[in-house]
Order: sequence, then structure tokens, then C-alpha cells
Amino acid sequence: MKPMNDNTVDGDLLMGAPAIAGFLGVTQRQVYRLTYDKIVPHFKLGGTIAARRSSLTTWMRQAELSAARAA
Repeated sequence: MKPMNDNTVDGDLLMGAPAIAGFLGVTQRQVYRLTYDKIVPHFKLGGTIAARRSSLTTWMRQAELSAARAA
């Protein structure tokens, strides 16, 4: 049976600023700023900030590549 969503990786979903901050190694305040400025990939579930580990990892990889090209 095919899942109804693409959240197939166990533990891929990060719910709330504390979880996202812990994953990124930043403060909760920085998470709110990064999401407000639409810098990091995120979405809201019932008013709570959420993100996928896989999306954040891809975003970080792309940011590293862009920085390496600019140097």
C-alpha cells in the first residue's frame, strides 16, 4: 500500500522552533527570524513552525555549494 504522503522517512519531521533550532544548531529566536525572512524551508502545521530534516539538509548543502562557488 502506498502512503498518502511523502513523509516516508521515520523522524524526518521537525515540529516547533526548539526542534528546528536543535537540528540547525541555532537559537529559537534565529529560527523565527530565518522563517520570517523565508530563508529556510519550512511550513506551518496548525500554527506551529515545522520543517523536514531532509529539506533542511538539502538547503544547507546548496548554501555550502553556493558559498564555495562565490569564493
